[in-house]
Amino acid sequence: MVWAEEVAAVKDNLQAIDFKSDKPILAMKNLCKNYQLGTVEVQALRNINLIINEGDDVAIVGPSGSGKSTLLNMIGCLDRPSSGKYHLGGQDVSKLDDDNLSLIRGARIGFVFQSFNLISQLNIIENIEIPMYYQGLSEHNSLERARELAALVGLGDRTKHRPSELSGGQQQRVAIARALSNDPLIVLADEPTGNLDSESGADILKILDKLHQEGKTLITVTHDDNIAAHSERIIRLFDGEIEKQEYKQSN
Repeated sequence: MVWAEEVAAVKDNLQAIDFKSDKPILAMKNLCKNYQLGTVEVQALRNINLIINEGDDVAIVGPSGSGKSTLLNMIGCLDRPSSGKYHLGGQDVSKLDDDNLSLIRGARIGFVFQSFNLISQLNIIENIEIPMYYQGLSEHNSLERARELAALVGLGDRTKHRPSELSGGQQQRVAIARALSNDPLIVLADEPTGNLDSESGADILKILDKLHQEGKTLITVTHDDNIAAHSERIIRLFDGEIEKQEYKQSN
């Protein structure tokens, strides 16, 4: 069984992450998130109504304290809303328990973090294989897939190197390859160029642009308007609410 067939079979066996292709990739309705800080309740997100379809390229932008990180946690199934609904791939994930949220994260979300989050003791191939290992995919297919992804991000000749032997830009390339390993519904990039010099950052944006051109659904969370300008749609948050949405003009 080839990698694509095996990963589809694994996902088909997980009822908690059933994906209905006729639904939006992501739909939030009146979503709110509150936190209790001592005796004070803080409303981090207020009445978020958002739809993202397959193949969309979206940037979420806002100043510090606007709710970007909280919304990222909601999208990535790292937390649950206090009220409202969140459908991912047609399934209501708002009330899922921790175990099922973990299944969702592993099979449906590809994370790219500002700090790379690679395991220092593992080489490039082993880092890319990690999500496939946790999904129970075979060693042979995981290895072949990891090699394909390493080549895709331009690191096919450095597969035995560990993170400490790579530049920041190369480490982020590994992180992108790892995010793609389970064929996720969404690639969720949190400040993906934040720890990189301008040249390396531009290279990473080119890779993300290429993924979108190939049909991947891409959500980038950033405070930088220059990064957001690469996306086709910009969602601006302020005080926990969607202040406005902007769409790139077609040429």
